[in-house]
Parts: sequence; C-alpha cells; structure tokens
Amino acid sequence: MTTKANTAIRRTIRRQQLREIVPLADSTIYEMEQRGEFPRRFALTPRCVVWDLGEVQTWLAARRAKPIFRAPCPDVKQRRTRPVKEPDRAAGSASKAE
Repeated sequence: MTTKANTAIRRTIRRQQLREIVPLADSTIYEMEQRGEFPRRFALTPRCVVWDLGEVQTWLAARRAKPIFRAPCPDVKQRRTRPVKEPDRAAGSASKAE
C-alpha cells in the first residue's frame, strides 16, 4: 500500500494562471524549461499541461533573492554595418570643408 505522503494532492496551475503569476512569454518559458532554469510542466491529458504551483513559487522566491544584472550595452563602434563615427573625426572633417 502507499503512504499518505505519496498521495498528498499538490496544487497545479494551467497556462493562463501561470501567465498571471509569471509575466514571461510562452516561448521564453519553454526555452527556460529546456535549459533547466524553470520548473518543468507535465501533461495531465494529451491536450492539458500543468505546472506545480509550489515549484513555481519556489522559483520566483529564488529569483527575488538573487538579483539578475543587466547585460552590458553593445559596443556600437565594432559594428560592421553603419559604424558610429568618432566625434573628433566628424568635427575635423566639418572644419576642413570650410
């Protein structure tokens, strides 16, 4: 026979409820699941997937506890198309035209 701990009912949420809790796009959530950075969904039926609410809340608490720093701005001077000109060059060429 099974024990009571194994038969405890855990709360699950569907996609719409997940969207209300986690404001990320479906594709972002899917990619994070594939990388192991977000709780995995599981199928109740062939057309219904759900997430464990406890796992999602734990994930949110972990995200709040550890700040995520913004990515550094790209160096636009290294672009191959439409590179940004140096301010000295633009001022120097304007004075030569006079």
